[in-house]
Amino acid sequence: MAADKAKRGKARDGLTLVRWRCHIEGMADLRSICIYCGANAGTDPQYREAAENLGRAMAKAGIRLVYGGGSVGLMGIIARTVLQHGGEVTGIIPQFLKDREVMLKEVSELIVTEDMHERKRTMFDHSDAFVALPGGIGTLEEVVEIMTWAQLDQHEKPILIANINGFWDSLVALFERMTDDGFLHKAFLGAHVDLPVRFCDEVEAIIPTLQEAVAALPRHALEATSPEDMI
Repeated sequence: MAADKAKRGKARDGLTLVRWRCHIEGMADLRSICIYCGANAGTDPQYREAAENLGRAMAKAGIRLVYGGGSVGLMGIIARTVLQHGGEVTGIIPQFLKDREVMLKEVSELIVTEDMHERKRTMFDHSDAFVALPGGIGTLEEVVEIMTWAQLDQHEKPILIANINGFWDSLVALFERMTDDGFLHKAFLGAHVDLPVRFCDEVEAIIPTLQEAVAALPRHALEATSPEDMI
């Protein structure tokens, strides 16, 4: 009797361990981050410093950089930093920009697309999460579009707006106005969050914040392909 009970106990423990392992293995880990940022470096040295610090942190963590493939501005700075510290970089650039020779030739992988729409789809497909550093109209358009896809339930991948030196304060104020005036019905600014959108003021918090967000998702949520009909 005692021997049988011990065997049953071991079997239950083994089954629990298998279930636990399956649960852990089924959850996602952060393997790549798509960075949206300026093709200019900006006038504040903090922007360059943020790009360099994030690039070093990504390389150290073994997280692949996915970005627009450019060699100039914050784009070039973060890509070169990742490469210089032993990391992997995927650059995704449309043919017309490649023809202008603004791409970074040293990237680990260069993907050339037919146009900007295909570029955005491909960046989505290759990324587990998205970060917006300071940038211009293109950066703003890219991060707002990826937020729109989430709002329309097209993906669950985490999105983080890096508010370096208060750069995105005006955008946050606009989001608050949209909410107050009844145009945003899925919350992402307060404690109750319906969209996978987060904000950080410090570069050091970006990767831990995204790792925590990704760890709560099943791997298949990050392997979903882009919603082509949304572009």
